[in-house]
Amino acid sequence: VLHSLRYLAVAVSEPSPGIPQFLSIGFMDGIPFVRYDSERGRAEPLTQWMKDGAEPGYWDEVTQISVRNQHVAAVALEMLQDRYNQSRGLHTWLRVSGCDLLSNGSIHGTYRIAYDGQDFISFDLESGRFLAADSIAEITRRCWEHDGTVAERETNYLKHECPEWLRKYVGYKQKELEHKVRPDVHVSGKEEHGTLILSCHVYGFYPNTITVNWLKGDVIWDQETEWGGVVPNSDGTFHTWARI
Repeated sequence: VLHSLRYLAVAVSEPSPGIPQFLSIGFMDGIPFVRYDSERGRAEPLTQWMKDGAEPGYWDEVTQISVRNQHVAAVALEMLQDRYNQSRGLHTWLRVSGCDLLSNGSIHGTYRIAYDGQDFISFDLESGRFLAADSIAEITRRCWEHDGTVAERETNYLKHECPEWLRKYVGYKQKELEHKVRPDVHVSGKEEHGTLILSCHVYGFYPNTITVNWLKGDVIWDQETEWGGVVPNSDGTFHTWARI
């Protein structure tokens, strides 16, 4: 995957202080870069490159889209409570959508909806079909596929609109993507059950391609090494760890 764009949208039936009725966050290459919530009522940048790069009118447009998504989520929550025959209480609706730009130039799209923490329905871009997770979701699947416009809209978004936005955001971030940041490395040791465990934490590097190995003399000790994943930091750099 060269670059990825994801939008996480969450709606709750009973908002409370600090938990808005609707929240949407955009991620580029795993880094949050834009946010909207129903309490603030306006889309806002989460990175400097997004703040600097956005074109005139961009924030108004994204705010309007987010308000529409907020309405869609509220209607979906109410409908699902009725279909599952649930009483009023705390219920959640979650949608993940977006696209990946692959190294061979192709596009991979993602569209999934969950209800109360369980898979509900997803969209398979290759087949153009919706996949239902249970009998209630099957009702939604039949309605959407009979309508036809939902699959058409999602296909157009995942194949065309999302990649266009992703390429635009890559352009906004190009200066940041081109720079390289050397890692900050910290090694520590502690005894566990009579055995010395060495830990190596690697902080603040960019880009996210890195190899961490333990050496004894000139020999790489891989068999006994445990590695952590490469995880993004809020400033756009990454961190990881390895221990032996």
